Amino acid sequence: MALYEPTIGTRAWGGIAFITLLGTAASVAVSLALNYLLPFGEAPFGRSMVAATLLAIAIGAPLSFLFAYYLLEARRYRRELTRSASRDQLTEFFNGSAFSSLVDRRVSSISTAGPRRGALLLVGAENIRSINMHYGLSWGEQALLLVASTIRSSVRSDDIVGRLGPNQFGIFLPGANEENAKEVGQRIRTGVAAVYFAPVRFAPAGGTDLLSVSVGGVIFENEFGFEGMYRAAEQELSNAETSGDIRIMRIAKDLSPTPDDHHPHH
Repeated sequence: MALYEPTIGTRAWGGIAFITLLGTAASVAVSLALNYLLPFGEAPFGRSMVAATLLAIAIGAPLSFLFAYYLLEARRYRRELTRSASRDQLTEFFNGSAFSSLVDRRVSSISTAGPRRGALLLVGAENIRSINMHYGLSWGEQALLLVASTIRSSVRSDDIVGRLGPNQFGIFLPGANEENAKEVGQRIRTGVAAVYFAPVRFAPAGGTDLLSVSVGGVIFENEFGFEGMYRAAEQELSNAETSGDIRIMRIAKDLSPTPDDHHPHH
């Protein structure tokens, strides 16, 4: 998967053009003012003003353009550095730290006018280690990208998705109830299973290591911290791997760990 490479858009080029014109106009104004106040030589005043204008444009326009362009590039690189620090390079989902922070913020900002509810789902991609060992890391990455693509097409634009471990993904569904959470989980499982029946399917030559996912999670109707929700959802994911079903549990109290507890994905 190609790394994210932002391009300069129409609005950005508009900003460059504006700064270029502004800088050129300033250069022309300064040049004309100097020629008017301090006329040199014996050339007629009109000719000297025209020469000053052309000289200011010739110097000021490219300098203003370069200044505007590099200013825009500096801002773009700062945004890209911020993005890289919060994203998983393979899937471009949020990494574990960014995901947990965003979930905590989203939970605390859920409107008090409606139900303070939502769901946290964990999706575990199975057999990734076996695929890596038998067919190579490139096949393992391809499998993870297929799972990520299925997740991306199964959630809403305002849902939060992160990669929390080598083969574990997290999905936060604000406002979702148990039925909504199970529906999303089933879409993901069905989508991954459908890969094997697609015209271009994931299947290493002669392979028997089938790609599948398990889904477990929690729903809440009060404000909870991410750590507590994750701990409960992780247990449900483990139960789902054993039972083969989607496991969703309603939590009624905060299960956040104490300061002495340690969480592996941070």
